[in-house]
Amino acid sequence: MAGGAPTLTIGDESMTSLRFWISLAACCLPALAQGTEMHLDRIRLPPGFAIDVYAQGVKNARQLALGPNGIVFVSTRREGNVYAVIASRKDKADRVVTLAKGLQNPNGVAFRGGALYVAERSRVLRYDDIARHLDDPPKPVVVRDDFPKEAHHGWKFIAFGPDGSLYVPVGAPCNVCKSDEIFATITRLSADGKQREIYARGVRNTVGFDWHPDTGVLWFTDNGRDEMGDETPPDELNRAPRAGLHFGFPHCHGGDIPDPEFGRERPCKELTPPAVNLGPHVAALGMRFYTGSMFPPEYRKDIFIAEHGSWNRTTPIGARVMFVPLKANGSADKAEVFAEGWLDPETKQYRGRPVDVAVMRDGSLLVSEAMIKPSVPLRPPVSAEFPAMTAIRRHARPRRGRSPIARARSAPRRARPFPGAHRPTPDRRARAAHDRPRPVLPRPRAHWPAARDGPDFRAGSIFATWLSATRN
Repeated sequence: MAGGAPTLTIGDESMTSLRFWISLAACCLPALAQGTEMHLDRIRLPPGFAIDVYAQGVKNARQLALGPNGIVFVSTRREGNVYAVIASRKDKADRVVTLAKGLQNPNGVAFRGGALYVAERSRVLRYDDIARHLDDPPKPVVVRDDFPKEAHHGWKFIAFGPDGSLYVPVGAPCNVCKSDEIFATITRLSADGKQREIYARGVRNTVGFDWHPDTGVLWFTDNGRDEMGDETPPDELNRAPRAGLHFGFPHCHGGDIPDPEFGRERPCKELTPPAVNLGPHVAALGMRFYTGSMFPPEYRKDIFIAEHGSWNRTTPIGARVMFVPLKANGSADKAEVFAEGWLDPETKQYRGRPVDVAVMRDGSLLVSEAMIKPSVPLRPPVSAEFPAMTAIRRHARPRRGRSPIARARSAPRRARPFPGAHRPTPDRRARAAHDRPRPVLPRPRAHWPAARDGPDFRAGSIFATWLSATRN
């Protein structure tokens, strides 16, 4: 039409098709937006705990290290990046900064003395005064660069011990084999990297360790070898009270299982057995002692372990957070499931794979997640690169015995002007009881609260789950 607005003519078939796609978008987009909540709704927890999103924006997060001012440093393995996740409020992080790119398997991160230490496959780097230079990180200082370059089990978990040394493991360069002395060990470095010694031997591949908050004893997870069947050997939780101990690999597995090839060279009784055996091929990775005050007392100074999940077992197992209580004598009790549901029970595919855990300063438990592309479509659908991170927190609650009813009963009564004055008759007592204001009971909360901000559901997100522990 000359001199007017252009006219768009759509046929009946085109209009029908357009209506179809509009309807499809209206139907599917809300489901995609709620993908995170759908994932979290499947996580099963002990009574009194809840889970929620903490942060987004990091792809396949691995080790977690706490920094100052609400900063959490997060490593990756395949991506080669290191991130800083920043929270300006307590319940959710709102900013992600990329600190380094293009590194070789920078799986390990540790923070000490204002500096961020990053472990690549063959070297350890240090970024000084990192908290004040998040947007313009300094050039890293090479602390040590003579670790083996083998890719098999070459990624490293690192942490500073109570002795001020940086503990750096070196995994076995194989499924099972005899190798050079430095392999299958946990080494420790001076902070400047000039001194290095082997602290523990016979450790096939540890990707998580921590020290008891009271005794200072090192505890660590270790991944068992493959190709001995679905049910053996187990992964291990080990205890190293002193340097120089040998924990079995490659001669003995799980404390009493001789290796078919190397078992005759050294019997199991000569080696240090595990503190407790975990599931077979569960890929037990990050572990921490719970040192916060948010969770009930029965969790304090005991161990949380992130199980990444098996990779070649006939029936997958793992993908959960385990809890290992300690006995009065300091020994480990049997491991029990704390959080599970990342493994889809119908398709046996992973919706997420926990990697590490960390205790936040407010007592919440942060759990990192990574994900691989599922070989079978999941229902509801899940992104090819699902969560890279999770966390745990508790809501404030009234003190034990101080429920609304208890507070109403213990409220001070109005004083009488003199003994016996205004003593109510039975009828007046009835009216007073009827007129007395009744306490307002709190409304029950849903076990799985949905995220209020409606985070987007896209590939390569990091999610932090917020588990609130409330006493019933």
